Parts: sequence; C-alpha cells; structure tokens
Amino acid sequence: MLGNILVVVALLTALYSTLMYYKAYKGFNTINKARVGYHITTILVIFASVLLLYFILTHQYQYEYVFEYSSGNLSTGLLISSFFGGQEGSFLLWLLFTVLIGLIVINQTSKEKDFEAQVMMPFLVVVMFLLIMINPMLKSPFGYIWADVNYIDQKFINPNILGYTFMKSFIFQNDSGQSFVKVSEELINTIKANGLSVDNLVIQGKGLNPLLQNFWMQIHPPVLFLGFALATTQFSFAMAALIKNDYRTWIKYNLPWTLITALFLGLGIMIGGYWAYGVLGWGGYWAWDPVENSSLIPWIFAVALLHTLIVQKQSQTEHKLGSLGKTNLILSVFTFVLVVYSTFLTRSGILSEASVHSFSDPGSFVYSVLIFFLFGFILSVFIGIYKRRKTLNNYKPLSTNILSRELGLFYGSMLLIGSAIAILIGTSAPIFGSSVDISFYNQINSLLAVFMVPLIGFTLHTYWRNTPVIIFIKRITLSIIFSLLATFLILYLTGIWNFLYGFLLFASLFAITTNLELILKFNKKFIFMGGHIAHIGFGIFLVGAVLSGILSKSETLDLPQNISQSVFNKKLTYLGNEPIENGKKFAFTVKIEEGSNTYFSKPVMYISEYNNSLMREPDILIGAVRDIYLSPLSFQEGEESGAKEIDLKKGEPYKIGNSEILFEKFDIPPDAMQKMMNKEEFDINAVLKITTGGITKNLNIVVNDSLRNSFQIEEDGLTFTVAHFDVSGVLELNVMDSNNKKEINADILSIEYREKPLINLVWSGVLLMAIGFLIMLIRRFRELKD
Repeated sequence: MLGNILVVVALLTALYSTLMYYKAYKGFNTINKARVGYHITTILVIFASVLLLYFILTHQYQYEYVFEYSSGNLSTGLLISSFFGGQEGSFLLWLLFTVLIGLIVINQTSKEKDFEAQVMMPFLVVVMFLLIMINPMLKSPFGYIWADVNYIDQKFINPNILGYTFMKSFIFQNDSGQSFVKVSEELINTIKANGLSVDNLVIQGKGLNPLLQNFWMQIHPPVLFLGFALATTQFSFAMAALIKNDYRTWIKYNLPWTLITALFLGLGIMIGGYWAYGVLGWGGYWAWDPVENSSLIPWIFAVALLHTLIVQKQSQTEHKLGSLGKTNLILSVFTFVLVVYSTFLTRSGILSEASVHSFSDPGSFVYSVLIFFLFGFILSVFIGIYKRRKTLNNYKPLSTNILSRELGLFYGSMLLIGSAIAILIGTSAPIFGSSVDISFYNQINSLLAVFMVPLIGFTLHTYWRNTPVIIFIKRITLSIIFSLLATFLILYLTGIWNFLYGFLLFASLFAITTNLELILKFNKKFIFMGGHIAHIGFGIFLVGAVLSGILSKSETLDLPQNISQSVFNKKLTYLGNEPIENGKKFAFTVKIEEGSNTYFSKPVMYISEYNNSLMREPDILIGAVRDIYLSPLSFQEGEESGAKEIDLKKGEPYKIGNSEILFEKFDIPPDAMQKMMNKEEFDINAVLKITTGGITKNLNIVVNDSLRNSFQIEEDGLTFTVAHFDVSGVLELNVMDSNNKKEINADILSIEYREKPLINLVWSGVLLMAIGFLIMLIRRFRELKD
C-alpha cells in the first residue's frame, strides 16, 4: 500500500511541477515552485525504489513482484538484481535514473535565461509517462499476490498454514498430480478470520531465471536502462529548441548529452553481447534477437545524431542556422522514441515467441498506453517543426562538394540510419505475424557497410566545405597503401579469398590507419583524440567480427570417460565430473592436449529447480589469439550391471581401452541356404582382427553358438559376447569386465567444441570505442561548462 501511495503522489507532484514550469514559461514567477515539485517527485521515487529493494532483501513474498523474481536461495548481488528482473521493476529503475538525471539538467539549464522551463516541461512528460507505467491502475511492483487470483505451487506455501482444515477448499491439482493453492482475496479473508497472519502465507519466491543468475545481470540492465533514461535528454532539448525557437543554444547542450547516451547504450549492448557469449553456449555474441535489436536501433540513431550535430555546429553563422537543423530535431526525438518503441516490443507480449528476452503480455490497457505515448512523442516534434518552419528554413545549405567533410558526415549518418531502419523493419516483423531470417540482417548490413566503412577514412582526410583533389589524393595515399598491404597479408595468412570480406577488411584497416596517421601527424592533445580512438575501436571491432566469424570452427563430440578423441589437431579426454555449489551443479572436466600444452575445461550442467529443465553453462579458455569454447550438450551415465551393447560395423575399426577391434566380415558356409531349408544347423563365423600394443591377431568367433560366441582381450581385462548380428554387416557385442563381472559402460559427455580465433579483437574494439566516447564526452562537457 505504501509503495503505491508513493507512486501516485509522485505522479501528482510531477504534474504540479509541469504546470509550474509552464507558468514560468509564460512569464509567471513560479520557477521555484516548479523546482520544489520536481525535487519532491525525485524524493518520492527514491523512497519507492528503496522500499521495493527492502521488500526484496527481507523476502516479503506477499508482494507479487517479490515472489515472482526473488528467492531466499539467491546471493545478495542477484537478490538486488531481481529489483529489475521483471518489467515493473525495470520501469522503476528507468524512472529512478531519469529523475536523478533531471536534477543535473536543472542545474545546467538554470544558468541559461528562460531555458530551464522549456527543457523541463517535455522532460517531466517522460517522467509522468514512466510513473503511469508503474501506477497501481496498470502494473505496479507493489501489488499484493492476492490482488488477482493466482494458482501457486504448494511448495511455496507455509506448511503450517497448509495444515488447517479450511485450506482444503483452496488446494487444486493439475492433470499430472501437482498441487496448487488458489491465492485470492477469499483465501486471505479466510486466513484472517482464523486469526492467522497473511504475511507468512508464502515462504519462498520463484527466483530468477537460471540464465539471469549471472554476474553480468547485476551490471547489464542498469547500464542499459541508464542509457534509456539519458535518451530523455535528446527529446527534451529538441522540444525545448522548438518551444523557445532557438536552435543554437540547444546544440551545445545536446551534443554532450547525446554522447553520454550513446556511451551507455553502447556499453549496455556490449555487456549484453559478452554475457550472451559466455552464458548461452552457442559461441556467438549477437543473434539479431528482436530485443537485442531494439536496443541497438536507438544507439545507431544516437551515433548518427552525433555526426549531424557536428555538421550543424560547424556550419552555423551569426545570421543563419547550421545545416541539418530539422534533421537533428527529428533524430533527437526518434532516439528517445525508439527507446520507448523497444519498451513497447518487449512488454507487449508480441515477441513472446520470437525473442528469448521478451516479457509476458501485461494486458491490453498497458499496450494502449504505450502506443498512445509513442504516437504522442512522434507527433510533438513534427507539429513543432511545422509551427517553426519559417525560422528553421533560414539555414545554411549543406555543401554539395563531394570532397567536403560535412557531405561525408551526412552520407555516413544516412547510411547508419538506413541500417537502423532495415533492422527496425526486421525487428517489427512479428507485429504483423511474420519474421525475418538472420541472413536478412547480415546481407543488408554487409551491403551498407561496404559503402559506410570506407567513408570513415575518406571523410577524415577532407576539409570543411571543400578539399582540393590533389591535396586529398596526397592525404589518403599513405593510409591506402598501408591498408592494402595489411589486407593482402591477412588474406594470405588466413586463406580467405572472398571479395566482400576482403573489401570489408581493407575498409576497416583504412579507418584504423587513417585515424592513427592523423593522431601522429598533428600531434593532437589527448582530449581531442576521442573521435579518432572511437573510430579505431570501430575498425578493430569490424576486423575481429569478420575474421572470427570466418575462421571459427566447431565439432560435436561424444566423449566416453577416459577415452581420448581427436579434433582440430587436439586430443580431448573426458576425465569425470564433480558436484559444485553444494551439489546443485556438476562440473565436467575435459582435458585438452595440444602438442606439449595441456588445458583443462570444466563446463557445467544441472537440473534447475526454477523450471525443472537441464541447464548448460559453457566454459571458455580465453587466449591471446583465440578462445577455446566448450558447450556441454548432454551426459549419459554408465551403468554398473547389465550388458552394454557396442556396434561393430564391417570394415570400421572400433577403439576400446587400449585395443582396436576390426570386424572384417561374416564367414558363411556355401551350403548355408540349403541347410536352412533342411532345418540343419550351421556355423556363422565373424572374422575379427584385434590390435593391442601394436600386436595384431586374427580371431574367428561363431556368432550363432552361445558356447563359442565370446572372446577376451586379456590385456584390458575385457570379455565380449555376441548379443545380436545382422548379416548385412553389423555385429553387436556385450562388453563385460572379466574380473568383477560388471559391465564397462563408460559415462559419455556430449559437447560442442569450438575455436574462436581473434574474438578478442571484438572485445578490444568495443572497449576502445567506449574509451573514445568517454574522452569526447569530457571534452564536450568542458566546453559546455566554459
């Protein structure tokens, strides 16, 4: 109840603050009242967040959200991360970050005359949108578990309460005999009528999905939602520019805030990719999952916006607006709109069958509210541009010189937007009842990259407005020659002779060498290197993505215990398994021998109590030039008694122990058919060759005579008996230990073995990009401060 009160009151104070800011914009002296209202809203949101966290840490399972996403079995870190494990909590985290960012925006914009009110009005609209999304009328994280009828597994219910006679009326069984308790207002009233506390009705929560029980769960969602919250500033500054009809002031604010938005959205995406690589077991970091894409799209828009904002800033004059003013307003708003759209996709239930990330259907009313705000945000910018069209049309035209930096930045930005739109179309396909294949994204973006990546190098070698051709050729020559040589060297060493991949490698290396050359040539101060470092990182990322994708190789193997198998010039041996984490999981040890080097990998499998499913955790041996990636698939446990059948196929050697058995053929008498017709007995012999310790011996056994159908390999202590034969060429044998008469039926671990060459270039590239963004951010905030 208290949590819902905090949310409702926060919504009212946010509305009050918005009205006071509007009056201040109209000339009334209400700016201090507006600030007081905003600060109260912020305090209430902080209290609501602390309250939810308190409920989670103290296991208050009477709240539905706490029951659904936390449990007493989680570590403290994961318990805290269950705060944003579901959609209501993630909205609250997004809201918390947004109101805190708003305090910084107020502090900055209050120094500009009449600018604070114009910025904070649209900012508060977003705050109210988020407050509405966690309002008790929609989906609140503070709802009681009995607010709606819930059928809860009996194992979560307090056994002391279950023992009461009145509980029999509320216990039901499904077709498989599993017992559930119908938790509703009726049950709560009955419990209270019997003098019992309802707070202790539910004694355990469901907990987090096993895939979310990972270190990165504590980092990835907060970083991504901070990026979502920061995108509010692009919307707010764009709308403030339209309200004030001032398109100069907003650029100096919007540029650093767009940088920090792109930084945290990019970090969130990067961490999510690394998390997927280390946990999901398929050996990749990006699967074009619709929800992954929905975070990528606003990041691409933010990066495109950065480049077009620079064009506007550089081209504006005292009497004319810079180029691309309307474009920047639209991109600013759409960076935020696409964040809201990603929320619509993940929380509408549309992607429930298309994405592993999507939440369940929250109901048609929430669905309608999201659509209403989505269209409202879009319409606001187009109506504003139409209203201010006279001022906005007084701009300095974009240079049409093909060797001008602004034209290169514009085309690069438009190619980025083209990529984002293509991804958006594929991501939105489930709304219309269809889906696109991963190849759609790969083909479209590969084609766009062919044009976009070379632009990085070429554009940086141009001047603003115009570059003489001779000077341009002289500037690009060194970078092109070095890039070509490096490309051919890589193609020669890797054996990749594919034009598309070769061109992408050249373009990426050209971007890297161009930025390195410019850093060294002009001896730039570190604070001015941010853009160059980010572009170098992007080039390294592309080189890593291309090479690791092409050179990766994999093989599925069945590894019987203590029996080695060869793969990619390595010898793999499954040594056994051991319980870990108090027996909840099992680690399977695989020895990897490569020449004189020996490694040990320990992938993990276990049955999850969360969903009673087999969960698999890969193990990655990280190396400087390649990763060795082992994904467990299944485990077949050997039996101690009863015969194990092995199949010997004619002409195929079979290794067992220290020996090798070759089934050469069946030896059937020439008159066998006649004897069969006369119902006479005859011998069918199997001709075998057994090699042990380099010594081979021939052996004939009578497969259809129980007294003569067995043989031994004394060196290994094994006895073989014919269980079945097929004259087409298959002999099935039971394998027994001749010493203790127990079957030798080895445990078998099935794995997917992968090698990921140069994958570290992907991670180092995105890390360099983040560092570059951070340096640019510091520079632009310093400029804003000055």
